[in-house]
Amino acid sequence: MATVFDVAKYILHKKGEMSTWKLQKLCYYSQAWTLAWTGKPLFEEDFQAWRNGPVCPELFHEHKGLFSIKEEQLHKGDSTRLTEDEQDSIDTVLKGYGDMAPYELRNQTHVEDPWRNARGDLDAFAYSNTVIPKAVMGEYYGAL
Repeated sequence: MATVFDVAKYILHKKGEMSTWKLQKLCYYSQAWTLAWTGKPLFEEDFQAWRNGPVCPELFHEHKGLFSIKEEQLHKGDSTRLTEDEQDSIDTVLKGYGDMAPYELRNQTHVEDPWRNARGDLDAFAYSNTVIPKAVMGEYYGAL
C-alpha cells in the first residue's frame, strides 16, 4: 500500500512547488475521493481535524517549519509505488482541486462534514488532534 509520502511526492511532481497547507489538503482530498470511489484507503496514515483543516501529522512532521515545499525537499516517499489506478484517482483530484489557492482549500474543508464533525463544538482557534475517520470520509464524499 502507498503512503501519504508517496502521494505527496506524486502531487509535488505533477504540480510543482506549493504551500504545505495546499499539499496537506490535496493529500486529504486524494484520500477522501479514493475512499469514495473504491471503498479502500489510498494510504494508511490518518488526518486530524486541526484548526486550519485536515492535517496528516506524519506529513506535517516532515515539512514542519516550511511555508512551501518542492518535491526534492520531501525526503520520504516514492511516487513510483503508486499504481496506475491510484495515479488516475490523484490526477482526477488535481483536476478538481489542484488550481485552488491554499485558503480556498482550507475554507472548502471547513464547510464539509468530516472536518466539522470531528471538530465538534470546538472554538475555531482551538487545538485538536481528533482523527477524521476514513469511513466518514468515504461515506461523505461518496454521497456527493
